[in-house]
Amino acid sequence: MNPSGQSPATAATGLSKYDAEPVSGWMLFAGTVLGLAGFMRLLDSIWAFHNKNSLPESLKGGLLGDNLTTYAWVWLFVAVLLIVSSWLLLSRSQFARWVGFVAAAVGALTAMTWMPYYPIWSLTYIGLSVLTFYALAAHGGRE
Repeated sequence: MNPSGQSPATAATGLSKYDAEPVSGWMLFAGTVLGLAGFMRLLDSIWAFHNKNSLPESLKGGLLGDNLTTYAWVWLFVAVLLIVSSWLLLSRSQFARWVGFVAAAVGALTAMTWMPYYPIWSLTYIGLSVLTFYALAAHGGRE
């Protein structure tokens, strides 16, 4: 250790102690969950864009209407937001923490639109979003 408290390897590279450390478990969890959720939303949007069938009667009163193309565009936007925030988190960007907060909240809110139709899946999705939000809030900042 040198007088600045850095190991010789981090002092030689000019990286701070924070930058040289691996991603913490909670941050890895948050980044992974956001990425997986984004990939799942991407698959949802592809399905919705390609579905030529009409909606079942039980889905006619959906929050965003009864047009699957509307859901497809919303899910595509959410998918991009989730995947980008996952990539930023896993690349250790401090800005990504704030993008992650927004992405986790948007992910939970979009899951609520399907709560009347798929309650277990929606609650699971919301629970993962809450855990992601906790990971970013409690473990995402610099010491």
